[in-house]
Amino acid sequence: MSNTRELRHRLQRIDGAGYKAYQDLRGEYRCERFILFIDHVQGDPFASPSRIRVRVLQPEAGFPEYLYNNPERCIALGDIIARKIAQDIKRWVKGRRGTGKSGQIYIDSGGQEVLARTAVKVGTNYLEARLSIGLPAAGRRVLAREAEAMLLEEIPRLVEESMYFASLEEKELRDHILLYEDQNHIRRQLKNMGLVAFVGNGSILPRRSGVSNLPLTRDQAVPFLSPRELEVELKTLHHGNITGMGIPAGVTLIVGGGYHGKTTLLKAMERGVYNHIIGDGREWVITVPQAVKIRAEDGRFVQQVNIRPFIDNLPLGQDTIAFSSDNASGSTSQAANIVEALEAGAEVLLLDEDTSATNFMIRDARMQQLVHSDKEPITPFIDRVGELYREQAVSTIIVMGGAGDYFDVCDRVIMMDNYRPQDVTEEARRIAREFPNHRQVEAEPVVLSTVRPRVPLKESFDPHRGRKVKVDARGLENIVFGNTSIDIRLLEQLVDASQTRAMAEIIFYAARYVDGRRSLTEILKMVYRDVEEKGLDVISRFKGQHPGDLAYPRILEAAAAINRMRTLRLRQN
Repeated sequence: MSNTRELRHRLQRIDGAGYKAYQDLRGEYRCERFILFIDHVQGDPFASPSRIRVRVLQPEAGFPEYLYNNPERCIALGDIIARKIAQDIKRWVKGRRGTGKSGQIYIDSGGQEVLARTAVKVGTNYLEARLSIGLPAAGRRVLAREAEAMLLEEIPRLVEESMYFASLEEKELRDHILLYEDQNHIRRQLKNMGLVAFVGNGSILPRRSGVSNLPLTRDQAVPFLSPRELEVELKTLHHGNITGMGIPAGVTLIVGGGYHGKTTLLKAMERGVYNHIIGDGREWVITVPQAVKIRAEDGRFVQQVNIRPFIDNLPLGQDTIAFSSDNASGSTSQAANIVEALEAGAEVLLLDEDTSATNFMIRDARMQQLVHSDKEPITPFIDRVGELYREQAVSTIIVMGGAGDYFDVCDRVIMMDNYRPQDVTEEARRIAREFPNHRQVEAEPVVLSTVRPRVPLKESFDPHRGRKVKVDARGLENIVFGNTSIDIRLLEQLVDASQTRAMAEIIFYAARYVDGRRSLTEILKMVYRDVEEKGLDVISRFKGQHPGDLAYPRILEAAAAINRMRTLRLRQN
């Protein structure tokens, strides 16, 4: 292993040379209080940044063992250290110095949600931060002095101020970690209590704007307060008892006038599958991990999905047991989204009428009289939602402002009034009795049991574009895999571009288990078993460099991305 003197000598030797001379820096260097790994050096100043790691031995880092003595605490400690490094980079790293990405230092640190990441690795023996840096250049010539300042001054300062316990506030670390642990503790309690979601009293649900994930300030927002009928008290390990609204399993409607908070509540529960940082306002909004937002997606690619429970008897005899389309309509895409979610293990469906296909959600009595059921291929969701719960134990939460016919099929009705929820279940039942809707149920019974596993074919997972392997993520909304581009912008529960990068790697990694016999769900379970056993690093293609910019995506989103891959070819098992 080299030392900092050797690193400085190498930099001085290549000063002014062509950019590729930076390749000489690759290797390990013993610094005064940490080890520096230069894993990957970019080919030119405009390419993806170079990748380095800094490692501090735990005895020297000095963190008390209670902060990392189980896997959950390791995730939370890694998260807050990454955030601290990111804050310090913004505060005093100089930034761009030269051409292209020169002078930049970056760590993947996340937003309002706390996700399992590869940015900081917390182990019993050492603590390791994975960083991206732009090695400085003038044109395509090495700027050695600027690189020396980055590697031998700025990086050591980041390590000193963010990776040693003595430089950090113990209370801040402890509060962050114990909150994360308690959020998971509540989530594990929900199913045993017959609940699918919990919203703590005092939560601040509204965000500052449609493009901001930050909370409204408390003087602008109405704190959440549970109706008495739905109030439950949950025990935590470190925060005492938390009181709030429990959403029971079954079919729940969220109703109310426009701008009174219906969608705001649903969106909070959508994000409740993740834990949130202190001050987010949704720290105690907890949803079961298998909850999935369902919506219509005009133009969606669909391959070999059994949508017959919802759509059958299409004109010209098109098969819906193994339905495929390059350009699905709103109703067929929503049907496919539900079936695919069930196939991937969904236990709760979250729907908003604003993003649903109207003809998929309901056909009222008047329309049934005009267009007879033998002329209508769509079995509306209203006629399946109860069966989903009775036969499949799949609950549904629906934001509904315009179709009171759903009063007949729901178990609970919550009305939002000026951002305050009220339990109006009995009132809704009274209205349903006094004003019968006269519509006819159009569903054949027990059709949902015909949903079959689908088996992907090997040729679906070809990552090559010409002779090169092309696997990449473009922001939060797009994955490039071989010759196809996967549009995932309507997967509304994705929250971080690092999840998208991880899903691109998962698709590539999953190909090793595709054998023409295993179902898509079986393949993904094998991938996630490997992640559980070996960590998220295992899915990275780049074994010679650190995968420091990946965040954990749920298996539900990974399956959804593969289902939108236009090269996908399957057969039903």
